[in-house]
Amino acid sequence: MAETFRFLTAGESHGQALTAIVDGVPAGLGLSDADINVDLARRQRGYGRGGRMKIERDQVTILSGVRFGASLGSPITLQIANRDWENWQATMSVAPPPPGAALKPVTRPRPGHADLAGAMKYGHRDVRNVLERSSARETTARVAVAGIARRLLAEFGITILSHVTEIGGVRIADALDLPWDDVRARAEASEVRCADPDAEQAIIAAIDDARAKGDTLGGVVEVVALGCPVGLGSYVQWDRRLDGRLAQALCSIQAIKGAEFGMGFETARRPGSGVHDEILLDEAGRLVRRTNNAGGLEGGVTNGQPVVVRAAMKPLSTLRTPLRSVDIATKETVEAVVERSDVCAVPAAGIVGEAMVAIVLAQAFLEKFGGDSVGEIRANHAAYLDGLERW
Repeated sequence: MAETFRFLTAGESHGQALTAIVDGVPAGLGLSDADINVDLARRQRGYGRGGRMKIERDQVTILSGVRFGASLGSPITLQIANRDWENWQATMSVAPPPPGAALKPVTRPRPGHADLAGAMKYGHRDVRNVLERSSARETTARVAVAGIARRLLAEFGITILSHVTEIGGVRIADALDLPWDDVRARAEASEVRCADPDAEQAIIAAIDDARAKGDTLGGVVEVVALGCPVGLGSYVQWDRRLDGRLAQALCSIQAIKGAEFGMGFETARRPGSGVHDEILLDEAGRLVRRTNNAGGLEGGVTNGQPVVVRAAMKPLSTLRTPLRSVDIATKETVEAVVERSDVCAVPAAGIVGEAMVAIVLAQAFLEKFGGDSVGEIRANHAAYLDGLERW
C-alpha cells in the first residue's frame, strides 16, 4: 500500500504552542528547520496585519522523524511556540483556576465567526473555548506541515506560488500577462502580495480606509502549481477527483468561502467553444495546449499544465466597530466582543492557500508514485515519465 501523507494539528491561539504530527513522509527526504521557517515568515507578513504578528516570530522545532538532516520514514513532529503565551498563562492554564480566581468569560459572540455555533455545538458557556481553536492562528501549523510537502514536491520539479488578485473590490488588471516567475517575484516584493503595481496602491488605500472605519476587507488569492505531471488524481471515484480535494482543502482555511479553477465561474457564462482547451500537436509531434482555461485539471486529473486555483476570503469577523450581537449569559443586546485581529489577512491567506495545495498535491503524488524512500519514488516517477514520452 502506498504511503499516505497525512497530518493532525493541535494547539490554541494563545496556548503554549502549536503542534503537528505528519505521517507518510518517505525516508531520505532532506529536511531542516529553515525549509519550514521561510514560509512561516511569509505567512506573518502583509499590509493590514494586526498586533499579534508584531509579537510572534514563528519558528519551528522538529522533535521527531528527522536525523542528520533527512527524514527517517517515521512520523515527524513539529512544534511552533506561541510567544504571546507569556501574557495568557492564567487565562489559558491547563490546570483548574485557583479558588476565588477572577475569571472573565467571553459571552458576546461575533457574527461571522465560529463563536456562537461552536459554543452551542460543544456546550460551552465561555466562547473563548471556541475562538482559541477556531482562530486562523491554527494555520501556522498547516504552513509548517506544508514545508515538508513542498520539499517533497520540489524533489520532482513541482513548485507553488500565489498572488493576490483582488482585495476590497479592487482587482488586478485583466490584461496582466506575465510569466509565472515574474508574477511570483512581483508578489513577493509587494506589501499586499499583488503583482499589479497600480492595483497594489489602490488596495493599500482601501485597507487604510477600512482601518479608519473600524472595518475589515476580504479578497481573492490565486495559487498556482507548476511542474505537475499528467495523471495526479483520478476520475474513477468522486473522492479521488483532485479538483474536489483541492477545493475542500482550500475551503477548510478559516474565512475562505469559495474556490474556482482556471476560468472558474466564467465558464458558466460562455459557450463551449470559448471555454475548452484545444488539443494540438507542436512541431516535434507532442500533444500541447495553447490555453489553460481548465486550470490544469480535466476530469479530476492533472493534464500537465499549471494547476491554477483561486480562493475567495470573506472579511474578518472581528471589527473594531463591532456588529450587534446577544450576550449568551444575560441575553441582552450588545456589541460583539473585539479580539485583537487584522484589518485584512488576504495576503497571508495566499501563503496558507499554497500550503493546502502543496499538501493535497503531495498526497496525490505519493498515491501515484509512492514508495518507502525518496529513491524508490524517484525510480517510479522516472519510469512513468518515460512512458509518457511515447504518447
